[in-house]
This record gives sequence, structure tokens and C-alpha cells, in this order.
Amino acid sequence: MIKIIKYVIADILRNKIVIAYTAFLLLMSLSVFNLEDNSSKGLLSLLNIILLIVPLVSIVFSTIYIYNSSEFIELLVSQPLKRKTIWLSLFSGLAASLSLSFFIGAGIPILLYQASPTGIMMLITGLFLSVIFVSIAILASVTTRDKAKGIGKVILLWLYFSILFDGLVLFLLFQFADYPLEKAMVAVSAFNPIDLSRILILLQMDVSALMGYTGAIFRNFFGTQAGVILAICVLLLWMIAPLWLSLRRFTTKDL
Repeated sequence: MIKIIKYVIADILRNKIVIAYTAFLLLMSLSVFNLEDNSSKGLLSLLNIILLIVPLVSIVFSTIYIYNSSEFIELLVSQPLKRKTIWLSLFSGLAASLSLSFFIGAGIPILLYQASPTGIMMLITGLFLSVIFVSIAILASVTTRDKAKGIGKVILLWLYFSILFDGLVLFLLFQFADYPLEKAMVAVSAFNPIDLSRILILLQMDVSALMGYTGAIFRNFFGTQAGVILAICVLLLWMIAPLWLSLRRFTTKDL
């Protein structure tokens, strides 16, 4: 398993897309911190970049990598190796590589310019998002044989999590404005790891106006500490559940 993980990590870190992704994050991170006179404002500017770019690159790159590695996966399956070991090794290699790219590109500038609880939380949530969207990507790739359909599926998933989710929440709020929806909105927010990550970061700041409706409810209903613990538990579930489902599918899939 260790040999497969090392091979996957070495292969991905040599990829031009991953190098460009790391350089882009590093350039943007250094730019926002140097352009803003206050490093806290730089964190807010960096927040939107992380919440959009990190999930997009993680989910699309991981999906393409799995499809392009189909022959390599078939070769591994023909060896006396358990399918569980092969799949977990691929996931670990992808997650570790993209997490390392995020840490170099955004984590190091955050630690240099804003090593505060807010900065540490942003670093943690960025790593969470990297792993979560790798997990979602391998689930999408193992359930769809056609490469074009698989890539289309993950792009639609990213659009849902990044843009459409908030629109659906607002639509529900307007449609059921006469009903008490506070508890329901807290439950609905668990269906979007990007929204949860935004809440986790903004709970560390005194910027309630920027948290949106679900974030404000999350803070008022749970309180800061309880909200952070609950959000982290849900993010862990988002990380584990797609991986478990993809593992079940891969172990029985006819290659």
C-alpha cells in the first residue's frame, strides 16, 4: 500500500496542472496579503478564492486522474492485491498530493501573515475541502464508466455546492416564509461542505453580516463552540461517506 501511495504522490506532484494550481494559490495568497493594509481583510479576500478554487480543482483533477489511470488500476487488480488496498491507496495519494499543494500555495502564506485562530481554521477547512472533494470525485468516477459523463457529473456537483445550493435555500425561505425554519436551515446547511467551511471560518470572526442566513442561524442556535464542533463532525462525515460508498462499489465492480 505504501509503495502505491508513494507512486501516486510522485506522479501527481510532477503534473503540470498541480504545479500550476500550487503556483496560482501561492500568487493569490501573497497578493491579497500584501495588497491589504490589514491581514484580516486579506483572509476575507482569500476566503472566496479557497471556497471556489480548491473544491473545483480537487474534484475535477481527481476525476480525470482516476479515468486516466484505468489501465494502471487494472494492472494492480490483476496482481495479488486486495481491491480495498488499491482503492484506499489511490485515494490517499490523491488526497495527500492535493492537500500538500494547498498547504504550500495557501497554508504557508496564511501561517506567515495571519497565524491567528481564524487563519488556522481557514487552513484546516481548506485541507478538509481538498480531501472531501477528492472523496466525492472518486465516488463519481467509480459509478460512471464514461469519462465525459463523469467529468460532467462532477462539474455539476461543484456548481451545486458552490452556487446553486444558496439559491435553493433562499427559494425555500421565500416559499415558506410564514413557517419557523430555523432548525430546518441548520439541518439543510449540513448538505453543503463548502457552506459549512464558510461558517466555520466566519464563526471565528466578528462578521455576522457576511455569514448569510444559515450562518447566522448556526451561530445563534448552537453558539460558537458547539457550532464549530458540530460542523467539523459533519465535514468528517462528508469525507468518509463518499469514500466508503466508492470502496463498496469498487470492490464489486467488473473492470
